[in-house]
Amino acid sequence: MSAPSGRRRFGSPLRLRPAQGWAEQRPSWREAKPALIASALQRAAARASGNWFVVGAAKDVAVDGRPCGRLVAGMEVVLWRDARGALRAGPGVCPHLGAPLGESRVVCGSLVCHWHGLALDGRPRAGWEPFPVHDDGTLVWVRLDAAGGEEATERPAVPVRPAAAQSVAAVFTAVGRCEPQDIIANRLDPWHGAWFHPYSFTDLTVLETPDGAGGEDRFVVDVSFRVAGRCVVPVRAVFTAPGPRSVLMRITEGEGAGSVVETHATPITAPASSAPRTAVVEAVVATSRSRGFALARSLAPALRPLMRRAAGRLWRDDLDYAERRWDLRSTGRFPG
Repeated sequence: MSAPSGRRRFGSPLRLRPAQGWAEQRPSWREAKPALIASALQRAAARASGNWFVVGAAKDVAVDGRPCGRLVAGMEVVLWRDARGALRAGPGVCPHLGAPLGESRVVCGSLVCHWHGLALDGRPRAGWEPFPVHDDGTLVWVRLDAAGGEEATERPAVPVRPAAAQSVAAVFTAVGRCEPQDIIANRLDPWHGAWFHPYSFTDLTVLETPDGAGGEDRFVVDVSFRVAGRCVVPVRAVFTAPGPRSVLMRITEGEGAGSVVETHATPITAPASSAPRTAVVEAVVATSRSRGFALARSLAPALRPLMRRAAGRLWRDDLDYAERRWDLRSTGRFPG
């Protein structure tokens, strides 16, 4: 399906498929075994995260005098960049009288509380202790040991991505009324793609499913992306769950081989909340060996909003899926 390594492909990746109605698809419900999805989800939940949580796009924390406030696992977190552009983070509650530091200002690289002027440069001061942070160039991560409850690691396990000079990246964020596991369960059910998202996918076949026998859990999928009418782009994609709150989709064959979609589910509310909310932070990193991709990269500022819009359309449906799953689980009505 893919061009030989190192060679630039000049043919069109588009294919014409026969006309087919939505109801004429091959049913996938027998293959989408609830026990298979549940066991893959259970194994994902058991993988270590090192207590790292994705909090958003790297560009969301800008060097512009404004901090970025987030709520992660019920904890207020504030992030900002110092005078050199380095990422800083810590509790979003001022240790003096509780001011929301996410609404304060950054002056000469220090976070200055807007209630009484306590200045924080990222080092411990007046009872305020920083959180470890990591900027991978696309996403920013914060380590919350109290929330994660695992053995801490120095750095998060960032998936391998295409080189920045050969790709276009966009980050989409949405919030759902569910728990992280409901987001991950959605991504570990590839069979719903063509049925639930017929405007984006067709001809979906799951070629390989994990058996839990060790090694890396993989769902291998052949699927065609709809472009317009009967025009599609067929690819092969591999889904893995490298951590308890992340699912990685990588195109391995076909147009865009090497491109990745990282879906991160970050809890907003505290564990066991009766009204949980979860942030979906999805990074789409697209690459291609085709001749036209150089032009696409030159138009990246215009392309990124379109990438976020496409992700948003899918997540409008998938958050319904995840929220429905939470509602059934929380009321004891989930099948099985």
